[in-house]
Amino acid sequence: MAKQPRYWKGYLKLSLVTCQVSLTPATTENAKIRFNVLNRQSGNRLESHYIDSGTGKPVDDDNQVKGYERGDDDYIFLEDEEIEAIALESNRAINIDNFVPKDSIDWIYYDAPHFLTPEDKVGMEAFCVIREAMRASAVVGIARLVLNRRERAVLLEPSGNGILLWTLRYGDEVRTPDKAFAVAEKPEAKALTLMKTLIEKRREEWSPEMTQDPVQDKLAALIKAKKKGRGKKVAAPQKEPQPVQSGNVINIMDALKKSIEANRKSKGA
Repeated sequence: MAKQPRYWKGYLKLSLVTCQVSLTPATTENAKIRFNVLNRQSGNRLESHYIDSGTGKPVDDDNQVKGYERGDDDYIFLEDEEIEAIALESNRAINIDNFVPKDSIDWIYYDAPHFLTPEDKVGMEAFCVIREAMRASAVVGIARLVLNRRERAVLLEPSGNGILLWTLRYGDEVRTPDKAFAVAEKPEAKALTLMKTLIEKRREEWSPEMTQDPVQDKLAALIKAKKKGRGKKVAAPQKEPQPVQSGNVINIMDALKKSIEANRKSKGA
């Protein structure tokens, strides 16, 4: 297996305790099937260009500028140099500012996961001490990190022999739940018991296969079929018929009983 490329290198700091670390994204989209847009007649790839909405003519790179709209068709121009001047400079360090209880941060603030690992043997002891102390105290660390010239709040939590670092969304990126969350209707005890039974019958151990993308598998099969047919059009797979909706209000008790019975028959089969 090829070694994963390091996305970021720097230092993990907690007061006077310091160790050299590296950061690697925990997720990737490299396995996804990607397409190019082609000219059907020539088979050549198409290129995209910025077009002036008024003249309809292409605009050279030198004449492209970022603009902030302050009114209808009224923009403030911002030069790249001006934006770069206020960008944050990275000090290549993750300074843990404070710690919070492990389960006190709502999942909606979690953004992107990264693997944080010690970069050399010299810092291994300091890294392990920080990791195990957080694990024993059931806390996660909160720090700040400059990634791609953008300062991010990050969360650090022990994970196996390493530390999982999550970038966190800014407060103004997170919406508060709407009024629907405030509805607190208590279900009937009998319906609740049946629902628990249905859930228990469908309980399984977690497997990454539960999150497989079926479209990617179908695309791969389609591409394989077209390779064999040398570009010939392949018939689309038949879609399963959708159940007809009666439009009537479903009795929750009847639906639960039928669901449990159907589950029992499928398990028996």
